[in-house]
Amino acid sequence: MFGKRVLIIDREDWPVAEVVAGYRSQSDAEFSFSQLKDRHVVSYAPMHHWTDHTIRVHLFARVPGLQLAHLMRREARRGGLRLSVRELLSQLAGIEESVLIYPSAGGRPTVRCMLTATAP
Repeated sequence: MFGKRVLIIDREDWPVAEVVAGYRSQSDAEFSFSQLKDRHVVSYAPMHHWTDHTIRVHLFARVPGLQLAHLMRREARRGGLRLSVRELLSQLAGIEESVLIYPSAGGRPTVRCMLTATAP
């Protein structure tokens, strides 16, 4: 009624600040699992499996993928980029590589790899 929350914990050795930080970080974990449903991040759909075992394996493969996406976001933040996981993956998906092969007169052809123009 007054916007108060009562947190009941079994960790008597935790300081109050740590309890509050743990409670607030719960929403981060819930958001991460909601990203498993997002087709533009690490979606688990469409899933073409019918048995419990193959469904578990399918989801098990998605969780490390989501973890890797969040690690990439963290490294981007350390580099000064403030992007969400979705924005980061979108930018990375736009990078393409072209391989140009120039024939030579008598030896091996010259190969040159070029990336598409990327954002700074």
